[in-house]
Amino acid sequence: MRRPSKMRSLTLLAFVGCLCVSLVLADESVAIRQKRSPAPFFFNKGHDHHEPKCVWEKKLAWKEDWKKVWESKKVEVWKSEWKKQQIPVWKVVEVPIWREVKVPDWKIIKKPYWKETEIPAWKEVQVPDWKKVNKPIWREVQVPVWKEVQVPEWKQIWVPDTVKVGIPGEKYLGKDEHGWEYTSHDLWKKKMVWKPLWKKVWKTVKKEEWKTEKKLEWKEEWVQVWRTEKKQIWVKKKEELWKEEKVEIWRVEKKQEWATEKKLEWKEDWKEIKVPAWKEIQVPAWKKVWKPVWEKACVPVSHGWH
Repeated sequence: MRRPSKMRSLTLLAFVGCLCVSLVLADESVAIRQKRSPAPFFFNKGHDHHEPKCVWEKKLAWKEDWKKVWESKKVEVWKSEWKKQQIPVWKVVEVPIWREVKVPDWKIIKKPYWKETEIPAWKEVQVPDWKKVNKPIWREVQVPVWKEVQVPEWKQIWVPDTVKVGIPGEKYLGKDEHGWEYTSHDLWKKKMVWKPLWKKVWKTVKKEEWKTEKKLEWKEEWVQVWRTEKKQIWVKKKEELWKEEKVEIWRVEKKQEWATEKKLEWKEDWKEIKVPAWKEIQVPAWKKVWKPVWEKACVPVSHGWH
């Protein structure tokens, strides 16, 4: 921001300087014209024969300067728009409701009470008695049993074996690349034979033995027991009876009333919103330009005799 203010000051100074220079040059040009105009001989008192060596003339030159210009620039702004929306609104309405109220009333109820009475009953009593029973007795006896035992035995088995057997005669093997024939003599081959072998095995046999066991026997015996008999007795019993009784109660009834409630409704409304947009604005800027300036220059005068 310092440069534009400085350039503005320089521009003003340059403008004032150009104005002053133009005025001075105008005066000097008038003076030069007056000097160069031939004066009458009667006005030249000194009769000075010396002429000036150079003549002052105006010269066009280009001077650097800064000019303030305006540039277009896009800036982001917020513009207002209206948007249609639904907003909730509470509306007060009256709705019917039922309220419970209590009113007095009479009700007949049955109330229980207890009454004592004597009733016959049978009671179980225990009386002694003798009873013949069979009592179990365990007695040891010897019984024969068969037991399996392992006894050794020899068994003949056949196992495979390999032996070498000679092949009599010649055997043709083929020819080589020169036509020579190849034969073989006294060849051997392997032959499998079965060889007998005795193997010891164990055979299961049954052997009779005597085993002690317990045998159950029954023995008669008299034991004392208690027999249950029924005996009649009188017992007191409470009997539940019902009697009617009138009591005051409160009966619940429903009474219609009107209550105020809030009901949610939707109402259309316009809302102002801000949306981004682009706007062109003019911003100042400085541009370098060249201005024509008239400068004073001394041009030498050429003599014809030189």
